[in-house]
Amino acid sequence: CRLLRQHGYAVLTEFTLATGRRADVFAVKDDGSVWIVEIKSSLEDFRADQKWREYRDYCDRFSFAIPLTMDQLIIPAEAGLIVADQYGAEIIRHVDDHPLHASRRKAVTLAFGRTAAQRLHTLYDP
Repeated sequence: CRLLRQHGYAVLTEFTLATGRRADVFAVKDDGSVWIVEIKSSLEDFRADQKWREYRDYCDRFSFAIPLTMDQLIIPAEAGLIVADQYGAEIIRHVDDHPLHASRRKAVTLAFGRTAAQRLHTLYDP
């Protein structure tokens, strides 16, 4: 999340998409671009979770974030790659963006704003 904020994105974790799937990290930039990052903590975690391709329909950019100890070679070439620890992260591989359709962009941006506002309100009025 820190890395994405450094790149100008507003970030929400555990963001629910219209399909009911939850993206680990969902980020929106001021130009409206959307970046989803799926966090994988181990090889077993990666192998058990093959739903990541569904996320591509909801973002312009998709990446995996993995720990330093995980083998980078298992991450598919069509996904970006971020290596992270508790202190920070580094983008290891960029991939080409695949622009969202305008109607999908509007829907996810609206959902992002509503979710952020509801979470903020819950902090003030639990």
